[in-house]
Amino acid sequence: MSDSHSAHGLVQWHGTTIIGVRKNGRTVIAGDGQVSMGNTVMKPNARKVRRIGALDETGRGKVIAGFAGATADAFTLFERLERKLEQHRGQLMRAAVELAKDWRTDKYLRNLEALMIVADAETMLILTGNGDVLEPEGGSGAMIAAIGSGGNYALAAAKALDPYEEDAETIARRAMQVAAEVCVFTNDRVTLEEI
Repeated sequence: MSDSHSAHGLVQWHGTTIIGVRKNGRTVIAGDGQVSMGNTVMKPNARKVRRIGALDETGRGKVIAGFAGATADAFTLFERLERKLEQHRGQLMRAAVELAKDWRTDKYLRNLEALMIVADAETMLILTGNGDVLEPEGGSGAMIAAIGSGGNYALAAAKALDPYEEDAETIARRAMQVAAEVCVFTNDRVTLEEI
């Protein structure tokens, strides 16, 4: 995660690579583990992809989420999204829209600097710091979304792999490998969750 200066002059934590791939009935979100401040790697094995929401039959959350941006801000958003999921009976789209409304109107939330990719069995969304809820385009191939400093590299790699690879996890892992080779704020310690 690279640094930038906020309006308050404090160093903020940014960067990372998160990718979501949905193909052939499988959805995966993968993220690297590097946390950087400026040119210094502060932690190589952070867990930026998590399961949240109501538990499935295996005792794991029914929603997977990955974040890029300020770590503390992302955890705040995870908590808020979990509350919205509870309020809206696990309906991801509705919970995401309600979170986005809060993000736009709440003075505290407006200052959070993070992006998220969230997915359940039916939906994949990108939630932005501007309070946007974006659904990636699927077209005839895989639905692919990527965020963070290495997001464009991962997105390009995944799109190039899509016509030749049927497995969502393979696409995500190879795209993360490419991003780690090109982006200095992304490493090869990948966390991956599947729905």
